[in-house]
Amino acid sequence: MSHQTGIGASDKLKEFFAHATKKESNVRLIKVGIENEQLVKLQHVDTSGTWEEDYDNAVVPVLEEKQPCYIFYRLDSLSNLNNGYEWLFIPYSPDVAETRQKMLFAGTRTTIKMEFGGGLIVNELFGTTISDINFDGYQKHLIGENAEAPLTIAEEELREVKQQHLQAISSNANTLPGIAFPIDDNAITELIRIANKEISYVQLSVDVNNETINLEKACDIEVDQLASAIPIDKPRYHFFVYRHTHEGDYLESIVFIYSMPGYTCSVKERMLYSSCKAPLLSGVEDVLKMKVDKKLELGVSEGEEIEINATSLQEDLHPKVNVARQKFAKPKGPGSRGAKRLIRNTNETENGTT
Repeated sequence: MSHQTGIGASDKLKEFFAHATKKESNVRLIKVGIENEQLVKLQHVDTSGTWEEDYDNAVVPVLEEKQPCYIFYRLDSLSNLNNGYEWLFIPYSPDVAETRQKMLFAGTRTTIKMEFGGGLIVNELFGTTISDINFDGYQKHLIGENAEAPLTIAEEELREVKQQHLQAISSNANTLPGIAFPIDDNAITELIRIANKEISYVQLSVDVNNETINLEKACDIEVDQLASAIPIDKPRYHFFVYRHTHEGDYLESIVFIYSMPGYTCSVKERMLYSSCKAPLLSGVEDVLKMKVDKKLELGVSEGEEIEINATSLQEDLHPKVNVARQKFAKPKGPGSRGAKRLIRNTNETENGTT
């Protein structure tokens, strides 16, 4: 994960993002740069044909030989998030650009995706040359993503993590409180991604019949979408990356939430979720090396609003210290403790000396 710079989007850029991502907008491309410590819109291009027909005519002319930029390119497929279109995110950082510029753009990459709306981005294409990100380059990127290999590096890592998890379950069977169910491959893959801060939300469930922990959902959501992602009729485990600032520092804190509805689920289900929680957390912390900054238990009920938001998470992660509280004063000792006592050496006393 790259260190974030703290640079944010200008108000005009935020307004343009809101306009461009609506279904009725005809914006095809948005070029974003960094000026005066702010993310700003440098250029935009409207649609004239299909996304394939527009691609090279829109993307290639806006690129500069030595200047990094971010490009958002609108596809013609619709997103399920807001009925708008899906977008391709293109971070462009030429090798010949100044080192400071390249570092600045790399450090602001996560921020610009958050400002735009990560859920609208269906693919990401990084390039250092025009040939990396023109239409041919994008087609090669898609072919590479879809190519089947005997065993990729990611699959090797998944196999190794799964084996380590099984070993951890075995070795901790007599020490961890609760029941250690195996985690399925899809869930492990997404837990690895959230441990690396590549996505912001993972939801897991316990399969009571098959005795496994399964993936229910993995995506990028903002903190104001978190409450709506939590079901009110089923227990779940949630991992959420809360991206925020505290005392001027940009932080990406992982919060674990164990949500349990009222008595709408069976006693067995409630017991299994409760029993599997500790081994699950031990597994992600010991095997995946995930740093869980806060662990919460959340009771949910139908008809009641789920009270989890930026304010509550901020208070949970950074509780306020009551600076006005006086420290307990140590009482003073007595004014005079009397003369010091003389302790004789017992050897001297036995030898007759005083």
